[in-house]
Amino acid sequence: MTKTYIPPVNDIDRKWYVVDAADQRLGRLATEIATILRGKNKPTFTPNMDTGDFVIVVNAEKVVVTGNKTDQKLYRRHSGRPGGMKTETFAQLQARIPERIIEKAVKGMLPKNALGRKLFTKLKVYAGPEHPHAAQQPETLTIQTIAGEKA
Repeated sequence: MTKTYIPPVNDIDRKWYVVDAADQRLGRLATEIATILRGKNKPTFTPNMDTGDFVIVVNAEKVVVTGNKTDQKLYRRHSGRPGGMKTETFAQLQARIPERIIEKAVKGMLPKNALGRKLFTKLKVYAGPEHPHAAQQPETLTIQTIAGEKA
């Protein structure tokens, strides 16, 4: 009878990666980040375990979307009170809290359970080019999305 491979917790190798989001497409960037957080790029991937790596995203304010999504894509949040729905466009949220755009995109691609919430804590997003994680000696990760021109 075949058994599912479960990697020992001590053997899980955790790395830190830095991703530059400048002029990257939002969805393509978020899928790559979610894959790394989940650990799907590793041969030791196990669906019910946290085998992924840490990801630091810099320049979140420079992420782009295509078409008319800048004005038409909506982000909603609710205070829990009657009539407490707040709605804002991509452009408004990018001007106010640019980190939240990438966080929401990646969080939507993670599992909707306790494992997904644990994986989400390994994502660090910063609006500018600096980050405070130099002590972890992160590797630079270049994600090959369709960058450059705005379609």
